[in-house]
Amino acid sequence: MTPTPLSQQALESYLWGSAVILRGLVDAGDYKQFIFPLLFFKRLSDVWDADFEQALEESGDRKYATSTANDRFVIPVGAHWKDVRAASRDVGRALQAALRSVETANPGRLDGIFGDAPWTNKERLPDATLKNLLEHFSGQSLSLAAVPEDELGNGYEFLIKKFADDSGHTAQEFYTNRTVVHLMARILAPKPGESVYDPTCGTGGMLISALAEVKRGGGEHRTLKLFGQERNHMTASIARMNLVLHGVEDSQIVRGDTLAAPAFVEQDRLRTFDVVLANPPYSIKQWNRDAWTTDSWGRNFLGTPPQGRADYAFFQHILKSLDPRSGRCAILFPHGVLFRKEEAEMRRRLVEKDLVECVLGLGPNLFYNSPMEACIIVCRTRKAPARRGKVLFIDAVNEVARERAQSVLEPEHQERIHAAYRGFADSEGSSKVATASDIEAQGWSLSIPLKRPTLRSGCRGEWDAR
Repeated sequence: MTPTPLSQQALESYLWGSAVILRGLVDAGDYKQFIFPLLFFKRLSDVWDADFEQALEESGDRKYATSTANDRFVIPVGAHWKDVRAASRDVGRALQAALRSVETANPGRLDGIFGDAPWTNKERLPDATLKNLLEHFSGQSLSLAAVPEDELGNGYEFLIKKFADDSGHTAQEFYTNRTVVHLMARILAPKPGESVYDPTCGTGGMLISALAEVKRGGGEHRTLKLFGQERNHMTASIARMNLVLHGVEDSQIVRGDTLAAPAFVEQDRLRTFDVVLANPPYSIKQWNRDAWTTDSWGRNFLGTPPQGRADYAFFQHILKSLDPRSGRCAILFPHGVLFRKEEAEMRRRLVEKDLVECVLGLGPNLFYNSPMEACIIVCRTRKAPARRGKVLFIDAVNEVARERAQSVLEPEHQERIHAAYRGFADSEGSSKVATASDIEAQGWSLSIPLKRPTLRSGCRGEWDAR
């Protein structure tokens, strides 16, 4: 019998109900390491069941039906959701064994994907609580018929945001404001068949947004090749699950430190990509600056950043990862990267190499749990002829709306900003095209307040008309 499809609202309520079960037992910041693996395991099991039942109905042969169901994902005997649900004691041990068995049976695709949650720690997760979680998830079918990929992907993203809301100071590493991400993807306009990379991918939201942008334009989104690297083990696993649940088949998420050990290399050089979207961790202090001075991948071509701010290390890694013909990137940074004096020489080289296409200033509170103003820097390895030797500055500080403690970009804000980017022209109060000489006259600052003619009252500087 075909299950009744869940509405998006019902799905979100159902998913959030799992977190409610953990309230008071597990810190909000740790919900994700338990909820996401259970959700993913339930999805795999329900999809496997639907494939099995369909093949059995068509053939009447259980052996054939099992083989057919295993074509999509292999679920070994004894490692199905129903097997774990039937466990009467040591539920965590049964669950952990099943998850590891599924990972082992799907090498290259699912190995290590469930993370390393302490399922067998009964003090933290008693049998009764785990049974409650299993029963909660068992209350709905997560087959493709009941919850198609787009709907479950949206539900998964809903959970990611909810967990970010509840997790306090850790949210910025886990979640990037999706309204900003959508704008970044729209600006870069990924095309079917292209490669998309995020060197600090978090839960994979930027990669998913690139996928959605191709889909929105009517392109064959399944031909995109998605790549990401993430330092945190659990977050990397969540990103991998996110991509699978969105129906992505050609992707690779690697756990590791992008600055210390870049994962995507070809022989003696970094692999390059058509599109790079990124929100690097800002101003980190714990990184190997000494190694950067003689970086074996040639990522110090603009210079060596100060120890207390690794922003331009990530920036140079991204630029070095761009395809020399089609490469383009959009990076979300705090405004400091535009004007700090200790990075002026690197900005000079950046501008002289004519890599920067647009500097887009956004309003405050777009970073999670931070009032800082954000900016997006757009770079291209090969600019359109009319844009060469020029940089477009867009002041969109007022193009925001407030939702409780955070700002968002509504569709109309994104549309106006994107129109300004496409237009690449001076516009009173919103945009200005500058030459390298103009920027040199400002001491190689890319700060938008110093580039405003009359962008808004009280601005700290104006364009030098020389």
